[in-house]
Amino acid sequence: MPKTIKKADLPTKICPSCKLPFTWRRKWQANWADVRYCSERCRREKRDKV
Repeated sequence: MPKTIKKADLPTKICPSCKLPFTWRRKWQANWADVRYCSERCRREKRDKV
């Protein structure tokens, strides 16, 4: 039986565009260090323009 991981135990980051927290997703497994935005919409908007 696979070991289950609780969502609360996953790493989180704050999206610089919407300022909301988002959690690790399996599709980001290979490049979690490079992920900055929670969604494609936030990546396109880039409100803070830093």
